[in-house]
Amino acid sequence: MKEKKRTVLFWFILIQPFLDLYWFYNGKLAEVLPFTLPTIIRILAVFVIFCMFFSQKQNWQKLGQDKWLILYLALLILYSIIHLIHVKNFNSINPNDYNYSTVSEIFYLIRMLLPLMVIFFTKELNFSQEQFRHVIEGISGLFSFTIVITNLFVISLRSYETGPISANIFEWFVNPNIGYSHMASKGFFNFANMVSAVLFMLVPLMLYFMFSRFNWKIVTLNVVQALAMIELGTKVALIGLIGGVIISILLYVFHLFIVKDVNKNGKAIIVALLIEAGTFAIIPFGPAIQRYNYEKYLAQQSDDSLTQAKRELNAGLKKYPQGKQRKEFLTNFIGNHYQDYALNKKFVFKSYPYKYDPEFWLKIMNEPGTARMQNRHVEKAMLDQVVKTNNNRLDKFLGISYTRETNIFNLERDFTSQIYSLGWIGMLLFIGPYVIILLYALIKWLMNKEKRTYLISSMLLSIAFMIFAAFSSGNVMDFLTASFILAFVEGSLLASVTRKEN
Repeated sequence: MKEKKRTVLFWFILIQPFLDLYWFYNGKLAEVLPFTLPTIIRILAVFVIFCMFFSQKQNWQKLGQDKWLILYLALLILYSIIHLIHVKNFNSINPNDYNYSTVSEIFYLIRMLLPLMVIFFTKELNFSQEQFRHVIEGISGLFSFTIVITNLFVISLRSYETGPISANIFEWFVNPNIGYSHMASKGFFNFANMVSAVLFMLVPLMLYFMFSRFNWKIVTLNVVQALAMIELGTKVALIGLIGGVIISILLYVFHLFIVKDVNKNGKAIIVALLIEAGTFAIIPFGPAIQRYNYEKYLAQQSDDSLTQAKRELNAGLKKYPQGKQRKEFLTNFIGNHYQDYALNKKFVFKSYPYKYDPEFWLKIMNEPGTARMQNRHVEKAMLDQVVKTNNNRLDKFLGISYTRETNIFNLERDFTSQIYSLGWIGMLLFIGPYVIILLYALIKWLMNKEKRTYLISSMLLSIAFMIFAAFSSGNVMDFLTASFILAFVEGSLLASVTRKEN
């Protein structure tokens, strides 16, 4: 029975890339049911695993003995009830209350619980190292080969904006006029940042497999994953590849010379160094650097070309210093000149509509171009303004709801994002366990020499990379593809550090 449960969970984690295909979340396929098909599949799959696991009496008995786990579940339920009561009433300048829905909020809380359950099941089912390797290599291959092959045939979706790319990687070197948004490739997946975070997390594990058992298959997987991370064109993917390879090599060297639990593998080191060198050779032509240069140029151009617009703005504010006329002037001015200030149209018209609060957008327009073009800065400013308008001190602890936050704009910085949606209490209850498990395993690693293995070290580094990616780019903790894969690695780590040695 235990092997059957392992098999179901094994395949469930392995199919996560398929459940992240773009068309499940956009277009007609996304509108067939009230909730997206992948989410429904995931809920049903976890429910099946739950039923299989607790169909055995001894598992119920074991759960009853874990008093801290019972207490944690009770806190989750109590918090969820209080959270739903708190967010129901809200003061907003937007007449549609940012499309808040109690049903959607309940659904979100259930979604956040699912990966935590996967951590528990993975830990209890105790996967072998071979099974763990097959899952990680499978996920890497599915993401990476999809991105690389679709880029090669110019059928990949863009990482930025919508539609397919216009050029493959070979054209990067011969046509310098291709815009970064026409180059960056995310395969057929939904969120480029999410895929970037997952591949970043897999870097130390994939290199662990290469250093541990060098063969053509694992070399190919590492090279293709590196190429996919370059083609994604996101900052997280680029930093994750460059920094991830260097840190992973240093980790291997640490175990080779300090811990002395691995054998020397010169071929693997050469391949890792060649991947790093190849990355540095390609990135000057790639989308990540192009995007950085373009945004820097656009911010400078925006500041340099605003002389006339600023003159018109200052004259209008002087003529209409307050009252209804000032609001009418500002509303018309923002609607006509938001592009001059390089403001994101979606932010201005949909996320936090300028017609309801033009004074807020005036404050944003008075900031330097580099600040106005930082999406995370503007996203946080909009959310701060919404919280300020509601004027409820409990928002800090219980949140304003995930539904409202995402209908404004999903802040691209996890942990901070969940503080807005769930409050500090909700963030600690739903997101805190991922960090707590990492710290617990790190303490075990430090205090117990037997736990200081190369695999456990690689898992620790892998999880640390994912948490760093979540904080720096967002779109991880709230997105089940990434959080399920993270949960599987965390559950495997927890099993490894708590397993009794013979």
